[in-house]
Amino acid sequence: MPPRKLVAGNWKMNGLAASAEMLETFRRAHPAPACDVLVCPPATLIAGLAGRGTALGGQDCHPEASGAHTGDISAEMLRDAGAEAVILGHSERRTDHGETDALVAAKAAAAARAGLTAIVCVGETESQRDAGRAMEVVGGQLAGSLPPEADPAGLVIAYEPVWAIGTGRTPSLAEIGEMHDFLRARLIERFGAEPGAAIRLLYGGSVKPGNAAEIFAVGNVGGGLIGGASLKAEDFGAIVAAAG
Repeated sequence: MPPRKLVAGNWKMNGLAASAEMLETFRRAHPAPACDVLVCPPATLIAGLAGRGTALGGQDCHPEASGAHTGDISAEMLRDAGAEAVILGHSERRTDHGETDALVAAKAAAAARAGLTAIVCVGETESQRDAGRAMEVVGGQLAGSLPPEADPAGLVIAYEPVWAIGTGRTPSLAEIGEMHDFLRARLIERFGAEPGAAIRLLYGGSVKPGNAAEIFAVGNVGGGLIGGASLKAEDFGAIVAAAG
């Protein structure tokens, strides 16, 4: 039996203390969702939102547990604040901060060290897809972004076509299915049939209430990594309901 779907909200650099009300509104409307729900707010909000009934995650972490790294946050700090997971290698981190696969792998190792689930993001740009290199690029990112000692039980993989994030564009269902099937095959090849089949594969890229159900129905799509829609209780709730 496949694991329950996971819907993870990535608030990105949005949200103040008052944003707790959005989460309360969502929770009142969906007290017992049929899927797993995770919200990844800015690190400043994690401690204040912890213990309120919704699982929380961070949006990034440093490979080291502590040290002279001004402005960074460690996986242990996220765990201490109440996080259960952390998003790593998001395309915006790779693009805006020049993060490499090797750095993402080091962060994934740090997440495991701290007892956090690592949500490792992979995805191609529009030019890479147009050049017929989508599988090559995504496969390379997957191989390079997982540490050698990775435990599949602590991993979630999120496929986010870079050209679809925040643009309103969405790949066809066939394209989504093809990439998720490819990722599943790679995970089974690396970790074995049963562990590789149990790793949840999320789709991220302009998921909205209107298209969530059909995307979640695609084979090997185990949920979604939701950006802007996760900031609105009604939209996020509709997406969570579509995954149930």
